Amino acid sequence: MRSLERHRDVGAYALGVLDEAEAFRFEDHLTECPRCAAQVTEFGPAARQLMLYRRATPRFVHPMAQPGPRLLDRLLGELALRHRARRRRFLYGLAASVVLAVAGPGVVLHSAHGAPAARVTAATDPGTGVWAQVTTEDGDLGSRMRLDVKDGSGPHSCRLVVVGRDGSEQTVSGWTVGAHESGTTTTMAGSSMRPDQIARYDVRTADGHPLVSLTPRQ
Repeated sequence: MRSLERHRDVGAYALGVLDEAEAFRFEDHLTECPRCAAQVTEFGPAARQLMLYRRATPRFVHPMAQPGPRLLDRLLGELALRHRARRRRFLYGLAASVVLAVAGPGVVLHSAHGAPAARVTAATDPGTGVWAQVTTEDGDLGSRMRLDVKDGSGPHSCRLVVVGRDGSEQTVSGWTVGAHESGTTTTMAGSSMRPDQIARYDVRTADGHPLVSLTPRQ
């Protein structure tokens, strides 16, 4: 396949519609093409939203079905409530930071109304030398997360795999690592699992080789 055709496979690869052989060949292309690697990352949020929509939609509902006015009104109402709740959490957090600055060290902060704070999990694998940190918080349909990785073991394509307490797995993000990289790679991801449903986070190569595993505190 010519190089131009490889570039055109970015969207199909990000959406997971390439067959196994084509996906494997495209991942080889990703290790040599920073432009395609960046575009795969940009496709991530759209691909995750489509995945969540597919899982939340019953099989008997046509994928192109249009919502009626009552459903739209209900969704808009729920969205407004969530925006107000987020604003309250932001204001409570701002007030808490002021209290912390005045009170000094030794102060333990609790979220208002029991709202869970962001969970930060970090680990370094002694064998691969790969360090990673995942910051997770509640999302509208599951959880949102930020991944920071330092990986000098490239070149290879990588995946962030979320493993649930029930043993299920979700691949939520992908990126490429060049040879002898020393900087930090940051990527945003989302999962349909809630933070308390996640048993661990695995950073793996595209062919499944484990690089580092992170287990959040209970």
